[in-house]
Amino acid sequence: MKQRTITAFLALIVFLPFVIIGGLPFTLLVYLIATVGLLELIRMRDIGKYLIPNILVIILLWLLLIPSTSPILDSSWFTKFDMIALIILLLLSYTVLVKNKFTFDHVGFILLAAFYVGLGFFYLLETRAGDNAISNILYAFFIIWATDTGAYFFGRAFGKKKLWPTISPNKTIEGALGGVMLACAVAIVFHLVSPFPHSMLIVIAVTILASIFGQIGDLVESAFKRNYGVKDSGKILPGHGGILDRFDSLLFVLPLLHFIHFI
Repeated sequence: MKQRTITAFLALIVFLPFVIIGGLPFTLLVYLIATVGLLELIRMRDIGKYLIPNILVIILLWLLLIPSTSPILDSSWFTKFDMIALIILLLLSYTVLVKNKFTFDHVGFILLAAFYVGLGFFYLLETRAGDNAISNILYAFFIIWATDTGAYFFGRAFGKKKLWPTISPNKTIEGALGGVMLACAVAIVFHLVSPFPHSMLIVIAVTILASIFGQIGDLVESAFKRNYGVKDSGKILPGHGGILDRFDSLLFVLPLLHFIHFI
């Protein structure tokens, strides 16, 4: 726990200035983090040896991260959808060229992996480009951290009933509820300090939903790791594992907050 706390604190010191600065530095950092996260998934599936598909799927990820209103796309012959479709066709063609050593299943995996990682980080960039950007990003992170912290300590103190033992044996129902309660407490304080254009009741309701979705995102990542027989998605963050181990909840929370037009 000590190592996890130190790593989280150091990561915050590095990440927060980029959030504040925004612009190109923040965008490049998000592209880097998202790319590492995608490569972690590819390594889990053990298809990193296929160079051409990996290059194509990284390009696909970068395309997904580009806002639809970007001037880069305005000057392009192809639309964003055209380029994504072209990459999909090239990946499918590659399966024929290598006589099915790289299979249709592999194509399906890396496409879903790119969309899974790209969706969450796309909305992180969208959040930073929107109104009240820093406040909204901090809210999302605080809710996720509060959920993780509450789940950990409530689970250790009161946990008896397993939440989903086949996916994550250590998680408990009591811990999950404790995570939601601590997230709500943090959201109330956050709303008092930096008010949203919503009532307190809506903020609490959204926080409950976001906390639940964040825990689902955590379970999804746990399911990936259990399916592919790995403990952590990577080793880049001591005590935390990989990028996806740290951002798995964010990949679900930020899209949700945009879908319901909370931010």
